[in-house]
Amino acid sequence: MRILVILALVLIVASLGSALVFLIRDKGGSTRTVRALALRVGLSIGLFLLLMIGFASGLITGKL
Repeated sequence: MRILVILALVLIVASLGSALVFLIRDKGGSTRTVRALALRVGLSIGLFLLLMIGFASGLITGKL
């Protein structure tokens, strides 16, 4: 479970970075920035759902 969460966080940061690169290169003239940001939002929602399911199923506990 820990690996999935870390992988999701890396993908979210990579999507955010690619959106920044597209914004700088295209100067807002294309839809690539919007697609990259939409992907980031989708990944964030997926991560949130994964964490909720993991907590509900007992794979993630409240203990440190």
